[in-house]
Amino acid sequence: MDLIKRLTEPQLKENAVNFGIGDTVRVHAKIKEGNRERIQVFEGTVIALKHGGIQETVTVRRMSYGVGVEKTFPVHSPNIEKFEVVRKGKVRRAKLYYLRGRVGKAAKVKQDI
Repeated sequence: MDLIKRLTEPQLKENAVNFGIGDTVRVHAKIKEGNRERIQVFEGTVIALKHGGIQETVTVRRMSYGVGVEKTFPVHSPNIEKFEVVRKGKVRRAKLYYLRGRVGKAAKVKQDI
């Protein structure tokens, strides 16, 4: 095992990624406001999973008041409390960037049963 993997292995979260592309997830992220800390939930569709190991990130997209909002979260960050899967999506692509150009029902992903 190389040196970088050996150094980052203890920082990896157990069972961090139990979802895939097209799934609708709730991301519970810690937000610091002054001297207080709270949990903010961001719910949306996973459109991309990138990198691997300690650098792994997930991009989540949702529609907020008719405007598309995307956030990229580091999976193994201590500021991420948990990922909660709301529903599984049935997709045939590794990246769902085409959803950016779609509006309304056309931007939905079919549910996997």
